[in-house]
Amino acid sequence: MQNKPSILLNNANLTALPESVVEPGYDRSKVTSGIVHVGVGGFHRSHEAFYTDAYMAESGDLSWGICGVGLRDADRKMKTLLEAQDYLYTLIVKHPDGTIENKVIGSLSDFLLGCDDPEAVIDKMASEETKIVSLTITEGGYNFNPATGEFDFSNPDVIYDLANPNTPRLVFGYLVAALKLRCENGLPPFTVQSCDNVQHNGDVAKKMLIAYATAVDSDLAQWIESEVSFPNAMVDRITPATTPEDISYLQQLGIQDEWPVTCEPFHQWIIEDKFTLARPEWEQVGAQFVTDVTPYEKMKIRLLNAGHSVLGILGSLHGFETIDESVQDPLFAKFLRHFMDVEVTPILSPVAGINLEEYKSTLLERFANPNIKDGLARICSENAAKLSTFMLPTILDNLAKNGEIECATLIIAAWCYYSDKRVDKQGKALAISDAMADEVHKLASQTSERSTALLELDALFASLTSSSVFVMAYKKQVVAFYDTPNVKHHMQMIIDNYSS
Repeated sequence: MQNKPSILLNNANLTALPESVVEPGYDRSKVTSGIVHVGVGGFHRSHEAFYTDAYMAESGDLSWGICGVGLRDADRKMKTLLEAQDYLYTLIVKHPDGTIENKVIGSLSDFLLGCDDPEAVIDKMASEETKIVSLTITEGGYNFNPATGEFDFSNPDVIYDLANPNTPRLVFGYLVAALKLRCENGLPPFTVQSCDNVQHNGDVAKKMLIAYATAVDSDLAQWIESEVSFPNAMVDRITPATTPEDISYLQQLGIQDEWPVTCEPFHQWIIEDKFTLARPEWEQVGAQFVTDVTPYEKMKIRLLNAGHSVLGILGSLHGFETIDESVQDPLFAKFLRHFMDVEVTPILSPVAGINLEEYKSTLLERFANPNIKDGLARICSENAAKLSTFMLPTILDNLAKNGEIECATLIIAAWCYYSDKRVDKQGKALAISDAMADEVHKLASQTSERSTALLELDALFASLTSSSVFVMAYKKQVVAFYDTPNVKHHMQMIIDNYSS
């Protein structure tokens, strides 16, 4: 493919897009922002913004534009680049057979930066036209202690926010300030809609927000508890980090897009239908509204997200760089399926409308998509929070039922080695991005002297260290792993031992 003269992606150039690129199917000049979204990353842009764009095109209801919000200076690049493109970006959907769909998404209508102008963000959330404030703030953004599940008031940013309510740093400070304004102005509250991979994400958002609000104003906290809706939801679409190759691909088509998004064709959004005010009818474009999302989110978190951690940690140590590279290795695929069949499936509840065997097979196919180069470094970012959410609950459930824990325990032992040595088997440094990286490394590096040193990390393991079965299994696994840090050897051992 030869490079074509590329046009800048913006409103003025929408009519000049190549035929292979689909433009928004509505008049963006008439869009108003009914949604404020905190955390405009790749996943939000491939998921909620994608669904909202499709809904506005399908229905003609243009009152659901999205005002993006970044809270940190690290969000400045996203704001600057999107602003220059009139908040447009290209969604590049890559199918396993090599087919590529290119669609310009138009649902983002603005972007505010909290660290520059916190008052503008608070006012936007408090505005009468805002019906929903949605969140993709990652597992760690909910600021709870993984061991206790309680709000972490020792966080320096929380201490700052309590002392400076008009210039907050964390999302809870913004939400409380905006809800306080709405209450004072006699406006009904917006819905707080979590779009994160956290089980019972709406319930967690509610618990954390009310804990923080109680420390600010107990009357306001009671109003939030009684009046604000926090629907739980299960979200799913594999969305790797944007690469220079993605930008170059669009340039070859004739489009200059500084931050497109790549994703797989599969997408799923299952939402509890409990909203404070109006909502988009996302069900018109594929979302599913249910009364209880629990079975769906548990299935997804314990299988897909935990499966990512299995491939991410073991694959990184083995020297793989992407998910598809890992799962295309027959032993890795066999081990992952063994984990899903033996340790996860027995503790899952039935899921209406889902054939679990087909779902697991589909996961392996999705992971193996050779056109979605989802980097293991991204998968392993914030491992501490992810393992706490995706893996440890499965171990606890199996301990309660005398179930199998060998695969999951191997992942914890491998993570200890990963966090201690920080290199793969070829000695190549691992790119570690984790808020708890230093704390984890400090304990993991003592493993050679004290095999269970990592388990002293109470924030993660307090609920497990009382189990002698787990402690003995972990000790056996971690000692064996340090003696022979060959991930394939240990995966094969677990499969063979179970089969015998």
